[in-house]
Amino acid sequence: MPFVLHRLAMMLIAIAATLATPIAGAAQWQMQDSHSTASLRGIHAANDSVAWASGSEGTILRTGDGGLHWQRCATPPGAEKLDFRGVWAWDTENAVVLSSGPGELSRVYKTTDGCAHWTEEAQNHDPQGFWDALVFEDEETGVLIGDPLKGHFETLVMISGPGWVADEKACPARDGEAGFAASNSALFVFGPRRYVIATGGKAGPRVLLSPLLAYNDSNKECLATSVPLAAGNESSGAFSISFRDLKHGVVVGGDYKKPDLAAGTAAWTADGGHRWTAPSKPPHGYRSAVAWYPDANVWVAVGTNGSDISRDDGKTWQVLDDGKWNAVSPPFAVGPGGQIGKLPAESLSVKPR
Repeated sequence: MPFVLHRLAMMLIAIAATLATPIAGAAQWQMQDSHSTASLRGIHAANDSVAWASGSEGTILRTGDGGLHWQRCATPPGAEKLDFRGVWAWDTENAVVLSSGPGELSRVYKTTDGCAHWTEEAQNHDPQGFWDALVFEDEETGVLIGDPLKGHFETLVMISGPGWVADEKACPARDGEAGFAASNSALFVFGPRRYVIATGGKAGPRVLLSPLLAYNDSNKECLATSVPLAAGNESSGAFSISFRDLKHGVVVGGDYKKPDLAAGTAAWTADGGHRWTAPSKPPHGYRSAVAWYPDANVWVAVGTNGSDISRDDGKTWQVLDDGKWNAVSPPFAVGPGGQIGKLPAESLSVKPR
């Protein structure tokens, strides 16, 4: 090979290596001892000290000391085989878990005594139903979404008190459109009946804004916006959506059957979700979850081939690691085999606020 061509080839290799190299220094997930081998898909950090995780075989875990120790919670009676895809907590005593599955395998349980006892709050009685995500804005304002039934995404809301009621303005769905229960984050809630849903499936990916959020008018229909994510089959689309304020948000996804494909894995918005733009440098593979990490002032996205961060609101992404992850709620992420990792804000070389 001529010297010039050889030198050019070496330069291209060096550039490629730089683009795919994890962040140098101390930015690494600190692995936790979960005392579990469950496939963990639910994680919610209530504050710097308290976090809850959930997963297969009725598994529910919690920590009250920032991850130094994880406790296995009592499993709700009759829930030993349920797959708890979602968890939402307020402190060490109060939390809600969501199981996902066909028909009555989709349920909601609540504890008020630190997971010693659980009360069933809701159960899906439609054999065609499948619940995907459960997210709260505060302890009295929550939204639960499920796959479409009779042409609309099944949507239950809780407003100012206990009890779940059907949202009469549930978003219409296209044939072949569905939500993903991969990480309890295909839904983001701003307030009472103000929410955003990320969708996928054969019909292609979309972001749906509830009428009150999109128009401040409950008499209108949901606003559907397209997103530049992977499309074309049941395994592709938008898997997770999150916002850091009313305008700036990120949606991630891809094709979970092609985890190493970087194209079509993320998009960002600066106008509240009305328009979405693909990043100039995307995450390095399919991403099942994304979240804003305020203490480090970065976005974190995770998936089954690793994790990435963005410091510019999703316009470019930088490789963090090549591990296997399912869900994220900074500073924690969870994955298969009982895996829990913690990402200290100081390891990202950004002074916490």
